[in-house]
Amino acid sequence: MMPLLAVRDLTVTFAAAAAAAAGPVRVVDGISLDVMPGEVVGLVGESGSGKSVTLRALLRLLHAAHIGGRVLWKGRDVLAMPDHELREMRGKGMAAVFQEPTAALNPVLPIGLQIEESLSAHTTLNAAARRRRAIELLGEVGITDASRRLGAYPHELSGGQRQRAMIAIALAAGPEILLADEPTTALDVTIQDQILALLLRLVADRGMGLLLVTHDLGVVAETCDRMVVLYAGRVAEAGSVADVFHQPRHAYTDALLRSMPGEGTARTRLAPIPGQPPSLGRPPDACAFVPRCGYTNPLCTEHRPPLIEVEPGRASACTAWNRLPARVPS
Repeated sequence: MMPLLAVRDLTVTFAAAAAAAAGPVRVVDGISLDVMPGEVVGLVGESGSGKSVTLRALLRLLHAAHIGGRVLWKGRDVLAMPDHELREMRGKGMAAVFQEPTAALNPVLPIGLQIEESLSAHTTLNAAARRRRAIELLGEVGITDASRRLGAYPHELSGGQRQRAMIAIALAAGPEILLADEPTTALDVTIQDQILALLLRLVADRGMGLLLVTHDLGVVAETCDRMVVLYAGRVAEAGSVADVFHQPRHAYTDALLRSMPGEGTARTRLAPIPGQPPSLGRPPDACAFVPRCGYTNPLCTEHRPPLIEVEPGRASACTAWNRLPARVPS
């Protein structure tokens, strides 16, 4: 089966903006991943690892950056599309739900009009049919009294309702891939669970692919089929969620998992990862995780370990991949 989305050696480079940078800053450095129909793939890592920049690069929303590599949507390279094809692909092919709906939604336009804008751009529905479809979409994402809510402005909605409205806008043109950038970060725990359940239901009902950006490994464990772990703009590890959680194959993934609280460990001291991520303005020639790693060996400092297949369906860029302990389920 062909992936809905195939990313190959994606790079994103910005011009140096600070004296600390020796030259152009490569924020995303050679990322590759696939998203299949009906699959949820988690893009995981600390703040600054390149997750959100990757999502925006997939839609070519980074106008001040140089984007390299290939982004194949159903076999067509998004990075090579002319503008008219790109406008058609955004919304119908791939759509995005951004991290902060207050910033993403237009504050001076009613929610209904913002949904109808997408319907107008990507369908042939007339005004009455667009209104009916907008009401259906709000109902589909769980907003009650949808016909009245069409006239509401973003500030008149709660945080959960704004996020649901963002999802409705993203779904308006019937996308095949949904890109969700930390869609539950600013919400309380109960609403987070509702939004994640909504996204999973939409994936199941529509057969969409979902690329979910998050730093919350608990969210990954509950929602994702596969996960791609990023560190300093590069893929550290990739594999099924079950395999990675049971047996990490990169020292960074191992450290992330050990820093999580588990069941029955309320009085157990957590194990934070020491140090800080490296500066992307001056990337090291060795493995970027060396200063924070407990498994360093001479090979780690000689060169940057390449991402290789270490097991069927598992990839790692760690020289100690076969020396990491398995985790005991909590």
